[in-house]
Amino acid sequence: MMNPTEWFTEQVPAAGTAFSLKIKKKLHEEQSEFQFLEMYETETFGNLMVIDGCTMVSTRDNFFYHEMMSHPALYTHPNPKTVWIIGGGDCGTLREVLKHPSVEHAVQIDIDERVTRLAEIYFPELCESNGDPRADLKFIDGIKWVKDAAPNSVDIIIVDSTDPVGPAEGLFSAAFYRDCAACLTENGMVIQQSESALLHLKLIKEMRDAMSSAGFSHLQTLFFPQCLYPSGWWSATIASKADLTKFREQDAANKPFETVYYNVDIHKASLAQPEFFKKAMALK
Repeated sequence: MMNPTEWFTEQVPAAGTAFSLKIKKKLHEEQSEFQFLEMYETETFGNLMVIDGCTMVSTRDNFFYHEMMSHPALYTHPNPKTVWIIGGGDCGTLREVLKHPSVEHAVQIDIDERVTRLAEIYFPELCESNGDPRADLKFIDGIKWVKDAAPNSVDIIIVDSTDPVGPAEGLFSAAFYRDCAACLTENGMVIQQSESALLHLKLIKEMRDAMSSAGFSHLQTLFFPQCLYPSGWWSATIASKADLTKFREQDAANKPFETVYYNVDIHKASLAQPEFFKKAMALK
């Protein structure tokens, strides 16, 4: 919503919260086949993408999300070669994934092509790896893609989705996690954005329980700041059949690319579990 003082405000009535950004001008709006897309130029956060009234990505703070949705998982896997990104239409996660020399093939599967085409216009820096020969952009149903996949066909599945409503609702189901488990390689893992521990604790518990019931015996929830999203504190959850307690720390320390947020210390710190979270998840 816009108010007379030219602020974009995302209200979260269930949480009794709101987040606002001062707007210079609206750059674009359209109703795609799947959702309502808006682009703004803000005073202090650069360009802003809004989907169905919810802030999705800004120029200023997207690096928190994109780096933490990719590098912790890729440095935890012993040798990630094939990565699928379910959603991720703004292409920022794809860019981070392709910074890893071991990755031979990265497939981005987003149902709404318009998100990517608008990102190419308004967030070109996020799309700079779209032409990489290792990149494959598909605009189809990610749930069906995973369901139809062959066994042992992917090392890491990154679920870079919107909130669990509308087109993304099925990405938070036990059936989807079972399909993920079926197509992952021996050390394979799925990492999914898991909302805010402060506001969505029940959802995270349900996600983790569904992942466990789908056959994933090892889970990690990691935390990171994200100014745009409700509460400003976000999370992602990794699920694997293989042990997740160690990561390739030396490789991460010597990473052959630049990051803005992620490093070895951040990787370790993101895995610290708050006491209330441990209690709610029945973690020891």
